[in-house]
Amino acid sequence: MTSARRRSRASAKSAGARFERHIADYLAAHVDDRIDRRVKTGAADRGDIGGVRTTGGGRVAIECKDTARPNLSAHHGEAEIARGNDDAIAALLVHKRHGVADPGRQWVTMTVDDLVAILTGERPNGC
Repeated sequence: MTSARRRSRASAKSAGARFERHIADYLAAHVDDRIDRRVKTGAADRGDIGGVRTTGGGRVAIECKDTARPNLSAHHGEAEIARGNDDAIAALLVHKRHGVADPGRQWVTMTVDDLVAILTGERPNGC
């Protein structure tokens, strides 16, 4: 990638904020109108999207990433930290599918334990 095409830190932050807003608005329109983008909280990060819950009421932490090169391990690690900080039962990573604008067609990555928590409303023992 040439330096002319490389994102500056400011443009990357702006793209990330726009992506978070699109995902929050989509979820609010299709799931629950109380879902919204969270204000950044630094070390006590609770995820990028707030108000997401399972049908049983358990919190779901969501981290959003709009990056040219996904790093699923590191990014899901951030989602796990947010899960702990928010006392959530599941952590999801929503990441941008480049060339796809529709928020409903973006990728979601999670562990099988997160899937079990979302489907049953309970985190498996020891997780």
